[in-house]
Amino acid sequence: MESLALAAHAGRWATAVTGIRGKAAESLDLGGYEPVPEVQGLTDTWWRGKDSLVAPYRGEADGLDAPRCLEAHVYSGLDEWGLHGG
Repeated sequence: MESLALAAHAGRWATAVTGIRGKAAESLDLGGYEPVPEVQGLTDTWWRGKDSLVAPYRGEADGLDAPRCLEAHVYSGLDEWGLHGG
């Protein structure tokens, strides 16, 4: 539930949302990002950067052994409110 709420919040406040799939999503460099504790799951964990949130979705890719199903959404252009809320 928290992941859905964060996706709605981030989507509202981001200046851009980019969807990335497959190998491109696998190669995302999350160095310098920190995990968002409220949305850490077995397969899906959100990451917070300086002005962006990244949500890699690994469920189908891992569960079905189908790496091409890996997807990530990058919410960029976020200010402090967009990154943390109230």
